[in-house]
Amino acid sequence: MTSAHDPSDTRLQSDSSAKPRVALTMGDCTGIGPEQCARILSDGRMNNIAKIVLIGDARVLERGMQDAGVKFDVRRVSSASEIDWNDDIVPLIDLGNIDPNVLPRGSASPESGKLTGDTLARAIEIAGEGYVDAITFAPLNKAAMFAGGWKFPDEHKMFAHLLEHKTYFSEMNVLDGQWMSRVTGHVSLRQAIEEITPQSISDAVTLVHEMLSNAGIENPRIAVAALNPHAGEGGLFGRDEIEMIGPTVKALAEKGINCSGPYPADTVYIRAFKGEFDSVVAMYHDQGQIATKLRGFNRGVTVTAGLKTIFTTPSHGTAFDIVGKGIATTGALESAITLAATLATNRARRAAVGR
Repeated sequence: MTSAHDPSDTRLQSDSSAKPRVALTMGDCTGIGPEQCARILSDGRMNNIAKIVLIGDARVLERGMQDAGVKFDVRRVSSASEIDWNDDIVPLIDLGNIDPNVLPRGSASPESGKLTGDTLARAIEIAGEGYVDAITFAPLNKAAMFAGGWKFPDEHKMFAHLLEHKTYFSEMNVLDGQWMSRVTGHVSLRQAIEEITPQSISDAVTLVHEMLSNAGIENPRIAVAALNPHAGEGGLFGRDEIEMIGPTVKALAEKGINCSGPYPADTVYIRAFKGEFDSVVAMYHDQGQIATKLRGFNRGVTVTAGLKTIFTTPSHGTAFDIVGKGIATTGALESAITLAATLATNRARRAAVGR
C-alpha cells in the first residue's frame, strides 16, 4: 500500500467531474464483503463507472485480498480532504477501527456489528461534507448491528436517523430493470396490515415515481399489488382493494402518476418481468421480496430511497457459509455501484436544470 499525497483540490477537480464519486464500505468484516470489494477493485472493472474511495480498515482489505487471491496498491489517506480524484490508485480512508483477526469469521458478532455501523456512520459524514456523491456498502448483518448497539431494525432506519430525516423513505429492490418497492417494511405482518393506509400507499407510489424519474425512466409505469388473494375477488376475500387501495391508485393517476391496480400479487410480478411495468409496489415485505429473490437472488440491488444521501447495496446477505473460500460472486455489488453512479449523475443533471 502506498502513502498519501496532497492534491491541489479535493472537491473541484475537472478531470474527474464526469464520473460520480462513490464511497465503498466493506460491510460486515466477518462476511464476504471484504473479498468482494477486493476483487472488483483489483482489476479496475468499475473505473468507467465511477471514482471509488474505499472507507474502512486497511487490515480488513488485506484479509479481503487474501480471500480473493488478489493484490493491488491503494492510496492510504487519513481523511477525505487528502483524496486526489485524478489519481489512478484507489484511495482508502483508513479508519483503523477493525482488527479482523480478533473477530469470528463466518458468523455474526455484536462487536463486528458495532464496527460495521461505525464505518457506515463515517461514510455518511463524508457524504454530508460533499466529498462523495453516493455510498455503496457491501453486505452487512442487521442482527449483529442491533446487538452491537445500533438499535434499529435495519440499516435504512439507521441512515434516516443519522441524517435527521423526518418524512417518508423506503427500501427498494432493483433487478432486471424492475424497481420493486412496498408500502410497509421490516415489521410483523400483523403490524404491516395496520400500517397500510391511503396515505402510506400514496407515499410509496409517489416515491417510486420520483426514484424512477431520477433513474432516467420517463413516465414510469407503476403497478400496485393488491393486499388480499385474487385482489379481494370482488369483495369476497376482503374489501381493502375496493374501499382503499383502488381509490388511492385512481387519485394518484388523476394527479399525473402513471400507476394502475390493484393487481393480484400472485401474477403481477410475472407481468412486470415480462416488461409490462417498470415497478411493482407491494403491500408488505415478503409479497415483493419472494418474487424478486426467486428471479435473481444474487443479482439484485437494494436502494434506500427518499434520503438526501444515495445508498445502494447488494440485495443478498453476508453469506457466512462461504467466507474465506474465495468463491463469492460480485455481480450484485458491481450493479450496486453502477446504480449509485447513475442516480448520482441524474441527480446532478436534474439539479443543474432546476428540476
